[in-house]
Amino acid sequence: MISVPPVPVRDAVVLAAGNGDRFQTSSHQSKLLQPVLGRPLILRTLQTAADAGISTFHVVVGYQSGAVRDIVTKGAPGGTAVHVTYNPEWHLENGVSVLAVAESLRRRRFALLMGDHLFESRVLSRLLRTPVRARESLLAVDTRHAATEMAAEATKVRLDGDRITAIGKTLTTYDALDTGLFVCDPVLFDALRLARHAGDTTVSGGIRQLAARRLMRAVDVGGATWCDIDTIADLETAEDLLGSQPEPEVA
Repeated sequence: MISVPPVPVRDAVVLAAGNGDRFQTSSHQSKLLQPVLGRPLILRTLQTAADAGISTFHVVVGYQSGAVRDIVTKGAPGGTAVHVTYNPEWHLENGVSVLAVAESLRRRRFALLMGDHLFESRVLSRLLRTPVRARESLLAVDTRHAATEMAAEATKVRLDGDRITAIGKTLTTYDALDTGLFVCDPVLFDALRLARHAGDTTVSGGIRQLAARRLMRAVDVGGATWCDIDTIADLETAEDLLGSQPEPEVA
């Protein structure tokens, strides 16, 4: 039976701990601080999430933690609260960063966002409002045909209807791409711990645990735009896309 969550999802975990090895600049500055059309990437992510209805951010930092902490606390969208958590194991994969905030969110659903992903607020807004079954989590996916180069770098998703059955970068047969936008039940924390015990510290490792229990459902982004900023070229592409679109309406 599907039911609307009794309490609206207003919290978001934002992963901002990595050092962006493929984002090479002479300053070695965290890519999250890089301007996208004049605004730091991480602040664009926070603003888009706030436009979708998020009011509390749990930002997990690691690489250049002081600089990232400073910019998100000073530049967070008006009317939102920001809690910053340092992950001393930031050099590991991103699943460890999610576990860093497990105690704060063990009793309520939350959005899970990648700090270096740009997306449209309407997609996250839809995820926040999508009815779910008990203990079920959601992932926004893109089922459109992707260029070979983009697909090679992306995390792929295999589907059975709207049910996620497999996820990973190395999938050779897949139905969609992972956009990095999730709305999760706290059961994800246990799944991430199991994955880590098995030697996998990625978010995808935890998602695979949930998918095996039929607790992961996909929501298609439709024609919405999203960008995963891994390189300077990705940032330039994002600026071209954003520059050609009207400013989004605030939800």
